[in-house]
Amino acid sequence: MTVIVAASVEVMPMTTPTRIGAFRVERLLGAGSFATVWLAYDRALADRVAVKVLAENWSHDLRVRERFLDEARLLRRLDDDRLVRVHGVGELPDGRPYAVLAWADGGSLRDRLAHGPLPVGRALAVLDEIAAGVAVLHRHRVVHRDLTPSNVLFHSGPDGERVLIADLGLAKALASASGLTARAGTPGYMAPEQNEPLAVVDTRADVFGLGRLGLRLLGRTGHADGEPAASRLRAGVPAGVGAVLETATAVRPADRYPDADAFRQALRRAAEGGPALVRTRRA
Repeated sequence: MTVIVAASVEVMPMTTPTRIGAFRVERLLGAGSFATVWLAYDRALADRVAVKVLAENWSHDLRVRERFLDEARLLRRLDDDRLVRVHGVGELPDGRPYAVLAWADGGSLRDRLAHGPLPVGRALAVLDEIAAGVAVLHRHRVVHRDLTPSNVLFHSGPDGERVLIADLGLAKALASASGLTARAGTPGYMAPEQNEPLAVVDTRADVFGLGRLGLRLLGRTGHADGEPAASRLRAGVPAGVGAVLETATAVRPADRYPDADAFRQALRRAAEGGPALVRTRRA
């Protein structure tokens, strides 16, 4: 069974409920601005699940409530092995919605990096898998808009560990991703255009996020953000990878790779020692 949980949250002390709907709560997994996530036991599935509950202070905001439910609907519709899976949704007695997700036993990339950098080969493999997950979204014309180490999860299974993309709370269909009225994303990972209320935000914003994740995974300790990407990387990183990350994190969207799949192909060529795939401009 796939075990996943949206993990872009920080643990905060609070009273643990005994049950949420039909699920017996075991402990808090984390709490953020918009939601709290609990580890619970599902008798019907005979397995642990993660129950994500809308935060009480947002319970009367219909826009936030709809965004919360949109995330669950989107993940349910996409239903891909590289993304969070949703078992169902429900509502608390006070009217707050909750989503029942599978639980990620391997934790998040943020957890891993807190213990030190990954070996270069492993870091490249993880970045490749992240790009593959984001490419699933892009093929469905969805842009994530908040790619961070907290939103990259690990699932251990019989075939080894798998990387998954979590927390689509800020995701948007491309048809409605321009003309946004609110700043959305995590500083340090979001593309410059996400700071502009009327900017067009498309798949190239996620490419920027992938590039920043690459610098986090492969960068040397103490590098300065103003340095070229190639000079920020650790020893042992193939030379062409720096050029790929430089293109991915270009300030102008037109100068980046057009989507996650193009980024992934460029990364693979560079990691194998070949020339980095030249970006493809598009209107």
